[in-house]
Amino acid sequence: MESPYKGKTGLRRLLNAFGYSLAGFRAAYKHEDAFRQEVLLAAILIPLAFWLPVAGLGKALMISSVLLVIIVELLNSAVEATVDRISLENHDLAKRAKDIGSSAVLVSLVNVVVVWGLVLLA
Repeated sequence: MESPYKGKTGLRRLLNAFGYSLAGFRAAYKHEDAFRQEVLLAAILIPLAFWLPVAGLGKALMISSVLLVIIVELLNSAVEATVDRISLENHDLAKRAKDIGSSAVLVSLVNVVVVWGLVLLA
């Protein structure tokens, strides 16, 4: 069964999509501790990137690496919520899905360290 909102087009579709995106962001912020921590990290690092004496491309890389953490955490939280919706029982595949999502977040955090280090040390 498809969503009744799939038939919307034009401005109505854009407004609906924007509303769903904001709702998702609010839900992640309300229910996910890691997401709140990463938003705090972004609130510190993004202004710092603008302040540091780094060329425009370096600033873009630094900021995009931080935003990538937010994106990956949102996807990880979506996977975790979906797995929990299906079943709260311990299951090897559920654990694997959650662990893989967590690994993606870790890789994105390592990416921040590498990008910031390379930009600042170059």
